[in-house]
Amino acid sequence: MPDYKAPLRDIRFVLHELLDDSKLTVLPGYAEATPELVDSVLDAAASFCEEQLVPLNRPGDEIGSQLANGVVTTPPGFKEAYKAFAEGGWISLASDPEYGGQGLPKLVSFAVEEIICSANLSFGMFPGLSNGAYNALAMHGSDELKSFYLPKLTTGEWSGTMCLTEPQCGTDLGLVRTKAEPQGDGSYKITGNKIFISAGEHDLTDNILHLVLARLPDAPVGTRGISLFLVPKFMPKPDGSLGPRNAVSCIAIEKKMGIHASPTCQIAFDGATGWLVGRPHKGMSAMFTMMNAARLGVGVQGLGIAEAAYQGARDYAKQRLQGRAPQGAQAPDQPADPIIVHSDIRRMLLTIRSKTEAARALALWVGQELDISLKHPDAAAREAADDLVALLTPIVKAALTDLGFEAANLGMQVWGGHGYIRDNGMEQFSRDARITQIYEGTNGIQALDLVGRKLGLSMGRLLRRFFHPVGAFIESGMAEPAMGEFILPLAKCFARLQQATAFVAETGMKDPEAAAAVAPDYLKLFSYTVFAYLWARMAKLALAKQSGDEAEFYKAKLACARFYLERILPEHSAHFAIIMTGKGALAGMPAEAF
Repeated sequence: MPDYKAPLRDIRFVLHELLDDSKLTVLPGYAEATPELVDSVLDAAASFCEEQLVPLNRPGDEIGSQLANGVVTTPPGFKEAYKAFAEGGWISLASDPEYGGQGLPKLVSFAVEEIICSANLSFGMFPGLSNGAYNALAMHGSDELKSFYLPKLTTGEWSGTMCLTEPQCGTDLGLVRTKAEPQGDGSYKITGNKIFISAGEHDLTDNILHLVLARLPDAPVGTRGISLFLVPKFMPKPDGSLGPRNAVSCIAIEKKMGIHASPTCQIAFDGATGWLVGRPHKGMSAMFTMMNAARLGVGVQGLGIAEAAYQGARDYAKQRLQGRAPQGAQAPDQPADPIIVHSDIRRMLLTIRSKTEAARALALWVGQELDISLKHPDAAAREAADDLVALLTPIVKAALTDLGFEAANLGMQVWGGHGYIRDNGMEQFSRDARITQIYEGTNGIQALDLVGRKLGLSMGRLLRRFFHPVGAFIESGMAEPAMGEFILPLAKCFARLQQATAFVAETGMKDPEAAAAVAPDYLKLFSYTVFAYLWARMAKLALAKQSGDEAEFYKAKLACARFYLERILPEHSAHFAIIMTGKGALAGMPAEAF
């Protein structure tokens, strides 16, 4: 299995230099979240993940979770690691202190999540699902539900799931058939089957809290008739101890391509007792609370896989001997040169690295804006940050998961034939990463969300939250000669994004199919622009630090920035050209002709 070391120096560069995370300490509740404290949290997270989670990754993939007589057993070592993880406070990192949490910024939590996902994606899914359940309950649950259940989720004593998908419906949740019958005592009987439920059954916690979408008897058709219910695996007693088993059972776990240690379950609710979360028929708003958090979390999963794949490929390229460099022997004392001297190997490594470092900057930037949207005392500042998070969420989910899969495959390619062999661990990254492009809304759905919802929301207000600062940065950068090589490519890409946005908005008003037809390319064009903007900002910081003890770090930053802007960013032109054709040939073949 490739070794992994948390990229703490680069994470700190983004947190402390690019984002200046110290400004979060002025927000209510974050006064103690100083850069010094954040650094100590990152150090501890790196140690835990490197020492306890990395060694479980490959064995967990080989053994997987197992189902026998309705009981799911996780791979050896997972239960002990989870206990240590919970006792170490990692589950409660960003939870509200009112429920026993540490109350650290979401920004810090995002950074830690990347490290966890690089170390062991399957393991990270267990607390990740609990986090989604926590967020939904915290925002939409009654005071009674919150006070009773959130402390258990915060400590990790109990875990949570999201039960949305059914055999006949995936993204189109208006087709949900699961029923909820009121019982007259405030509870409901939930009946139906759910599929693709990550961590739906396991042996890591004493209880599992299922958040289930279902329909009340008087529910209107479609998504307007969906309600959300909390259904525990075991019925809790008033003192928090566990009572009898609820009518909830795992009837199968999927035999799937990757993330083998994370059980993907089929769950049957056979008149199970549950409680309404939020208002009747308003489950979609609560579902989107879970889904939006999950989409950001899945984007971080893609980032984590990309970093792990890069490290595995880089380390191998430095020690694998094969051939000689075109310019002559670079290791004349060896029978051959390490393959890192070859241009194609360097191209693949730089592709992964330049995209991964930009993706990290994007994920943490959104994490910081999320904190501002939740904590800032000024309503206008909260709204502006919330707008930006909403706009960038589909980009984080789609761009970062596309990156994870691309990086995994490029990393495997660097290893050549050895990358295809399971014993070496590289191919697992590819199998694990593939699902991230699918679940929590496929990346095509993310593109439709961006084009169909976010572009026109509030008369384009969300777009302005991104367009205005980028435009101002370009204008100020034009006055700095040293920034020319970074500003000009960004300016070209940004101008095309603006042109494409106007085109999509105009054509979409006349023909929604035309906007949908170019949505994936529009999202890609947008993501190229975001990465270019962040690279230009990082390059500006690096230009000022070309001497001193860490000069090599900043020179490497500039090298990555130049590679991205010269060798990756030009790909935006193809997506722009496709967008400007409209639906064109895509609509030329009728469905019956396929």
